[in-house]
Amino acid sequence: MLGGVNYAQLLIPDFSLILCGYLVCRYTALNRTVWEQVESLVYYFLFPVLLFHSIVKSPLDLVSASHLIAAGVLMGLTGIAAAYLLPFLPWFSTHIEPREHAASAQVAFRFNSFVALALADKLAGAEGLSLIAILIGVCVPMFNMAAVWPMARHSEQHFLRAMMRNPLVIATVTGLIANLSGFSIPLWIDPTVSRIGAASLALGLMAAGAGMEFSHLARAKVLGASVLAIRHLLLPVTAWCLSNAFGLPPTQQIILLVFSAMPTASSCYVLATKMGYSGSYVAGLVTLSTLLAMFSLPFALSLGQ
Repeated sequence: MLGGVNYAQLLIPDFSLILCGYLVCRYTALNRTVWEQVESLVYYFLFPVLLFHSIVKSPLDLVSASHLIAAGVLMGLTGIAAAYLLPFLPWFSTHIEPREHAASAQVAFRFNSFVALALADKLAGAEGLSLIAILIGVCVPMFNMAAVWPMARHSEQHFLRAMMRNPLVIATVTGLIANLSGFSIPLWIDPTVSRIGAASLALGLMAAGAGMEFSHLARAKVLGASVLAIRHLLLPVTAWCLSNAFGLPPTQQIILLVFSAMPTASSCYVLATKMGYSGSYVAGLVTLSTLLAMFSLPFALSLGQ
């Protein structure tokens, strides 16, 4: 616990939903056949609505937060570059299978926006929510494109075509355009959209649990350890260095450090599955990342003290 925030209490609900999906899929009649349909619902409808709403609901003041944006983008690019480089490193190249890397690279840099919003509110109130919304709006399109690229390349899909058809990319780009153009969701429909977002989070995490197979984690330990080390160690250290280099004020530094130590996005599993990859390994990494965030969050914030 740091600054009155209990990270385990914040993250256990996500972990519990993953565990619930795992148990329901394996010990009830709601087997993989059912969860394949759930994954389609989450991927093509629920998650896109969540992403669009998350980006649109808070106005983006890009000028006052320009240094924070620059630091966030550079941190994200560092994570993307590190994840992409893994198969080309001398020792790692012999221990990493290309298709598994293509599906798993996204775990190293994507993040759980719901946890980010909740934690920003607890630590910095309305100002923190506004700042994290700016990072979400700017970085999510970049991260989603970076997640799609290696999978499109290894599955021999045309990258631009894959991008244009990817509902998560479409939702984030249109959300950013809508926000910058001044669009806001009408008050009468906002509660419905918010509930769709909540459903996407619950079903996305349960779908990850339903698709998880622990044996896959043991098979590719080097890859798993590498992407999780990038997500929970390299990015917090990078964020701390960048916050000092840009001279960020205290609140912006806190938000950048929080942003750097998030658990990975629950939609990593659904994206990998829907692009034709085996998602069970990615689902295991999502679970481990949720647990590791209980340690990386206090570690990241301690760097700024």
